[in-house]
Amino acid sequence: RKAPGVYVRDEEGFGLRPNIAFRGQNPFRSTKVLFLEDGIPFNFAPYGDNDIYYHPPIERYDGIEIYKGADLTQFGPQTINGAVNYLTPKVPVEPGGFVSFMGGNRDYRNGHVRYGGMAKNVNGLDAVGGVVDYIHKEGMGNRDNTFAQVDDANLKSIIDFDARNRLTLRGDFYRQDEQGAAFGLTEAEYRTIGARYNPDKNASFINDRWSTSATYEHSFNNDVTLETSFYWSSYERNWWRQQNEFPTENQCQASYPAYQSNRLNGIPIDMDLCAYNVGRKRNYETWGVAPTLHAKHDLFGIESRLDAGFRAHFENQHREMIRGNSPNARDGQLLEKNDRFADAYSGFVQNKFIWNDWTLTPGVRVESVSYERKNLLNGTAGQSSLTEILPSFAMTYSPIDEATLFFGIHRGFAPPRVEDAVYNDTGGSAEIGPEISWNTEFGIRARPTVGVKTELTYFHNDFDALTVLGTVGGGTVPVAQGKALYEGIEMMARADFGDAFDWTHNPYAQIAYMWLPTAETTEAFRCVPLSSGALPASCPAGNVFGSAAGKRAPYAPESLLTATLGYSHPSGFDAHLEAVFVSEQYADFMNLESGADHPDGPNSLNARTGTYGKINDYVVVNFATSYKVRKDLTLYVSMKNMLDNTYIVDRVRGIQAGMPRLVQAGFKYEF
Repeated sequence: RKAPGVYVRDEEGFGLRPNIAFRGQNPFRSTKVLFLEDGIPFNFAPYGDNDIYYHPPIERYDGIEIYKGADLTQFGPQTINGAVNYLTPKVPVEPGGFVSFMGGNRDYRNGHVRYGGMAKNVNGLDAVGGVVDYIHKEGMGNRDNTFAQVDDANLKSIIDFDARNRLTLRGDFYRQDEQGAAFGLTEAEYRTIGARYNPDKNASFINDRWSTSATYEHSFNNDVTLETSFYWSSYERNWWRQQNEFPTENQCQASYPAYQSNRLNGIPIDMDLCAYNVGRKRNYETWGVAPTLHAKHDLFGIESRLDAGFRAHFENQHREMIRGNSPNARDGQLLEKNDRFADAYSGFVQNKFIWNDWTLTPGVRVESVSYERKNLLNGTAGQSSLTEILPSFAMTYSPIDEATLFFGIHRGFAPPRVEDAVYNDTGGSAEIGPEISWNTEFGIRARPTVGVKTELTYFHNDFDALTVLGTVGGGTVPVAQGKALYEGIEMMARADFGDAFDWTHNPYAQIAYMWLPTAETTEAFRCVPLSSGALPASCPAGNVFGSAAGKRAPYAPESLLTATLGYSHPSGFDAHLEAVFVSEQYADFMNLESGADHPDGPNSLNARTGTYGKINDYVVVNFATSYKVRKDLTLYVSMKNMLDNTYIVDRVRGIQAGMPRLVQAGFKYEF
């Protein structure tokens, strides 16, 4: 949230399933974002199913990099809006580590231990070292019946063969055991029972992920380096729940006739009376290899830096959906059994020309993807493929040392999911292509004086094809594509007054702001036909119901603001107050002010289910302070949502509220 243009939305309140978006895109499951670890993709299926149900504990990283604009040419496949690169801990030169613990209300506990070091001149090697990291955290989420616990064990090792050759090895095991409610609240439940109500006490969401990667760096000389990375991960997700998409589905009606009416009227329900359960079991195996060349040269008579790379990437998915006939069933009737595959080959080249105060960086990326889907119940299978060429160009100009002007344009790309590209029942190719856009930005970065830095950016993202799914704008929206335009301004500024005025005391202020006046669907979004060629019932005239040119896109708030005021001192004391503001936003393509405005009428199911209507603006105030009691011991206290505001963050599957007040305290002991 401290980076301009980044929208981070709560879900379960524990940060387990991130909902992150850049520059106005819908944040649901972070489907429009590429996640990297040391530059290596860690999305479990970035080509075939980019929903993010796994996110490592943020505490185990040393830093975060954010990429936007033409810089995305280096990565992929999600190059439309932004990428997040998490930086693993550096191996310490001297042996050492730390132990930390934090506890708080809502049964929150977080224990973290890390240890590592380097040894030099080992059996003919220049150096060998490593760092091991373990985290256990647990607590209650933003609603009742949302207890979760996470274990994460991470290992990183470095082998320096000599001054020109280094091997970095990484390994990780992650386990998450959660009461994972999928659906939100109806309008009546939210008003009469309260934002923390969650009747889905029988839900279970268990994740296991194993991963490893290796990066070999060879320096041919001081100007040319080749990095080759290999990565592999295995991810298993078992999610059992008694409702699937939204809170008033009728699967429980046979065994619990009052279920739907109670929910619509805000009467508490007992899910033990619902003889229905559905398990969504998924296994993903992903691996790839990616060599990248970095070279400084003057082949064209101009100082230049070349970056070029290639990646072969492979994904296998095995998916099952099982219907159980009791509240706690973990087996039953097999409704779906699919194998899905994505093989992707990509490459990029960028050359930065450096001439006095100017840099010019032309580039191009090529993505080629092949999909395959096998229905193991009826024996059908099918394939689909696509290839896209994605040019880019970036330019900077530094007229003075304190300021840099920049400009960039690139072709944005995001591949369709396997399930959207190949029909399940026939194996035929679906009439859907990748998301494609032209993305332009220009702005200025400046350090006008000591202790002050600013950045101002205008962006213009014009989509030839933007894909929306059933989890956007109401639970009955099918897969659809259409044209859209997003443009706005990002601003970041920070002032450290201690540095500016050479004070020992350092009051500081920071602001990150995005203004998005335009988030417009420039045409009605067209539904993807069913395998029979017919259109879904919810698509009159072939378009998403309520979608039209000139409407504002769902989940695109006009303003995002994070403002921080703080004070730090060299003695080791720091305290800061933070305010996060999110402006109002629509939850559907019709741009309804409330569910009661639904065309079906104010007393209809759609009007009352909680999935339609505007989400009001809200402010969340946070506070944190820390004090280094001595050089090896730090104490800290934080309050999140310190005013304990109740506010809605999402209506995708019914009303979801933000996290209540959290008060946490802890220590960090370094050794």
